[in-house]
Amino acid sequence: MELRYGKTSFNFDLDRKFSVLANDKLKETPLTDVEIGGAFDNPIGSPPLDELVSSEDSVLIVVSDATRATASAQIVNLLVRRLVQTGVAPAKLAIIFATGIHRPVTEQEKVELLTPFIVQRVRILNHDAYDPGQLKSLGTTERGVPVEVNKALLEFSRIILIGGIGFHYFAGFTGGRKSICPGLASAKTIESTHMLALDFEKGGRKEGVGTGLLDGNGVHEECERVANMVTPTFGVNTIVDAQKRAVGVFCGDWRLAHRAACENYLRDHSLEIPEKRDVVIVSCGGFPHDINLIQAHKSLDMAASACGDGGSIVLLAECRDGLGRTDFLKWFDASSSNELEQRLRTEYEVNGQTAWSLLTKAERYRVVLVSALPPDDVKKMRMIPAGNLAEALEKIDPSKNGFVLPRGAAVLPRLTRNAIRVLSA
Repeated sequence: MELRYGKTSFNFDLDRKFSVLANDKLKETPLTDVEIGGAFDNPIGSPPLDELVSSEDSVLIVVSDATRATASAQIVNLLVRRLVQTGVAPAKLAIIFATGIHRPVTEQEKVELLTPFIVQRVRILNHDAYDPGQLKSLGTTERGVPVEVNKALLEFSRIILIGGIGFHYFAGFTGGRKSICPGLASAKTIESTHMLALDFEKGGRKEGVGTGLLDGNGVHEECERVANMVTPTFGVNTIVDAQKRAVGVFCGDWRLAHRAACENYLRDHSLEIPEKRDVVIVSCGGFPHDINLIQAHKSLDMAASACGDGGSIVLLAECRDGLGRTDFLKWFDASSSNELEQRLRTEYEVNGQTAWSLLTKAERYRVVLVSALPPDDVKKMRMIPAGNLAEALEKIDPSKNGFVLPRGAAVLPRLTRNAIRVLSA
């Protein structure tokens, strides 16, 4: 079978010792432009876009950066054409990339994410979470979180959010409110919302925080409160297949459409397993899911759900952009995850939490990483470096039974006894 790695792949000879964790019954068909237009015409909990936007409006379209697969090229083209037909002048349209604290979007990525047609005709804005000149304070939430967002959100009369739905290891799901927070928030706001994932009194994750959880998830709920302060007009949430093509579109009210998309994604992308196994081989699903280690960690988190304590995980993640942050390695100066967690209590940073989550897995499992990262960096993160899949397989026990996850970021393994509806904690 083929296991994607960056923009290439490895071949894995599947034998009886391994079971593939993928929903074979799921028949995904790429949506046509007409079908996507039908979704725009029949929104969830909202009037059609044509009734929400007039020729008097200015419209800001929020899209994801290169770390997400959202089928944005197709969606944005159809959306822009519809807005122009509604009477919105192209000069009153703009697109902004919701990069959060990620690196800026390159010129080539803009073309790939939006198509040359859109890049040449619509104004493109960038976001810098560290630039005070781009940010505007909206006060604080009821929980005291300072709310600072890109001021462009206040300069347009209509805001449309476009995001892809996937699992997130502490926000529950991607998409929806994440286009605003963390997507267009300041570093301070992002830090204040994301630190709600940790329980600094009891240690570890807070109750209700985790993959596939929304209700009772403090991070999700606070990000939603931040997004509500800029009153988005319309939300478009996409589900993509392995080829990054749109196979589902849920649009309308930015909260209700997101909830409906998450319900659908959870149903189709979670699988019951009777027991965990000693070996898990996981591909992130290739680019962009393995663009850097911070993104690839999400697949490691999924693999851990199917691996028994003390077992081995082989993670295929090219990491062509490296770690995702130049300062990510500093967190691994800690002697253990417990020490790192203590450090986060006084020196919290968003990526420090990702480092802590990764280190807890490296301590619990034997993680072999196939990547383009320097071997010394991999070792510092307590993982075992390998140059390719064949080399990685030599580092695990061939007598053990295992699982293979061809799309690690898109499949949530759950023990049968725990296979309950998890949108609620």
